[in-house]
Amino acid sequence: MVEKKKAETAPAEAPKKVHKPGKPRNYDLGNGVMRFSRTKMFHKKALYKFIGKKVKATKKPQKPHVIEKPINGEKNGGKRFVLVKKRRAYYPTQDKIKPRPAKKSFCQHKRSLRTTITPGTVLILLAGSHKGKRVVFLKQLYSGLLLVTGPFSINACPLRRVSQRYVIATSTKIDVSGIKVPDTFNDDYFARKRVKRAKKEEGDIFQTKKEVYKVSEERKKDQTEIDTQVMAAIKKHPDRKVLQAYLSAMWGLRSSQYPHRMNF
Repeated sequence: MVEKKKAETAPAEAPKKVHKPGKPRNYDLGNGVMRFSRTKMFHKKALYKFIGKKVKATKKPQKPHVIEKPINGEKNGGKRFVLVKKRRAYYPTQDKIKPRPAKKSFCQHKRSLRTTITPGTVLILLAGSHKGKRVVFLKQLYSGLLLVTGPFSINACPLRRVSQRYVIATSTKIDVSGIKVPDTFNDDYFARKRVKRAKKEEGDIFQTKKEVYKVSEERKKDQTEIDTQVMAAIKKHPDRKVLQAYLSAMWGLRSSQYPHRMNF
């Protein structure tokens, strides 16, 4: 009976308070219109009281670097100033070599290509001896450069490598799926072979001349083979006459013309 009475007299547990977040002072009335303006909220929050208020920074007590110590002896001055933290007794003669992150070599760089540039896209050259000409993009080489051709028979632009930085991609495209670009057309194919000059001897000061670059017969043959395939693809285009005139015409800007405002 006693145990039952104790259980009856035990206090009941208090109900848990449920936190109900209230509405904010300022809220959206609709269409981005707030109930109170910024100036009204500035006064409501009394932010003007805190503008220009500066709290002084509390200075931490600094530990002394030097301690005064008494010294015995008549001729010793009676005191010395000793450093709290003693200096190192050993200093290395050379600085430690810091491990630095190794730079990636050029062969490890990631080759990317703009989404607007695809095989068969007509590009406008912006730099070099053929700037202003429209060329046909064939493929991207291992170095990241673009392999393009005029064709040579239309605008005298041969097979060459161009960086995509100096190119504007147009919306005009040619179907080059049937064109076979050999694997020999790589970066080594277009690299100039530089021959070392012979040592100057007596009497050869004015006789030596700079060697002028001449196109090899192999390059001429490869050019005609690619050009015949590209020309066949151009002739299959429904607007072949307009396309040939478009490729042969030079591109340029006049006054009050800006390329970033144009659609190519």
